[in-house]
Amino acid sequence: MAQQERAIRTRRIILEAAAATFDEHGYESTTIAEILERAEVTKGALYFHFPSKGDLARGVLAAAVTRESGRPHALKLQELADALLLLAYRLPREPMLSAALRMAVDPQARRRFGTAWPEWAELMADLLREAKARGEVLAHTDEDAVGRMIVSTWTGVRVVTEGLPGAYDLPGEVALLLRLLLTAVATPAALSRLEISAARAAHLYGDMPGGRAEATGFVPFGITA
Repeated sequence: MAQQERAIRTRRIILEAAAATFDEHGYESTTIAEILERAEVTKGALYFHFPSKGDLARGVLAAAVTRESGRPHALKLQELADALLLLAYRLPREPMLSAALRMAVDPQARRRFGTAWPEWAELMADLLREAKARGEVLAHTDEDAVGRMIVSTWTGVRVVTEGLPGAYDLPGEVALLLRLLLTAVATPAALSRLEISAARAAHLYGDMPGGRAEATGFVPFGITA
């Protein structure tokens, strides 16, 4: 059992080192030697878990898809919003997520490995379906189309704000996006109960293992933090 736990830990260390290096230099420019130096493992250990640099890239992409939203909630739409707010807060802090996005927007890496976008779109659609079954989503909503638009616009916010002059807080920008999008699909009763803000994103992160609470309260829907 201890050996298995060691192997799991070693695999994670290698994957995190690869993600950090991909994030800094891009997939094509990264070398196995750089990953080995950062991970501080032997070449044999790396190739045992990941036979090639391509396998490392696929591992990073797979690890980037998470349904984690911090906590269960009575509203499925709140869980959807929380997952996206938490992702926005974690992205600048976790190379695994940032590297996956960098590879997704790199044409060469995208052609070779695909992206995590289809899985994210399906995850959003699943949450919307669950929300609709609970009466939180308008009956005419096409969950697959809306799930796809959520992922497309979330990604666009991240990419575009990086290229704009000035500094933009990603959780705050994503909170604005969610307030705009969910107004079009949520029932009035559900909409009035949603809590969407950058402060909530920080609070959700603080609830994660190893996270740091950086906000003390939630801001109701429609109010910018």
